[in-house]
Amino acid sequence: MALQYIAVWGFVALVSSALAGIIAGVKNRDHSFWMAWSFLLPPMVLVLAIMPARAGPRPLPPAMDHDDHRD
Repeated sequence: MALQYIAVWGFVALVSSALAGIIAGVKNRDHSFWMAWSFLLPPMVLVLAIMPARAGPRPLPPAMDHDDHRD
């Protein structure tokens, strides 16, 4: 029974992460942030679905290197 629970949770986590990536792209949000959180907590997809779409360009994650500049 425990193995079935783990398998079902893993499937739900993967599906919710994929859905979050699609929804975040449509709503102009950071897809990697929402995919990670919805993998850990699958109900986060519902939070993302309720949020309004973001106006403007898609947010860019900060550079890993402080000397790396985007122009």
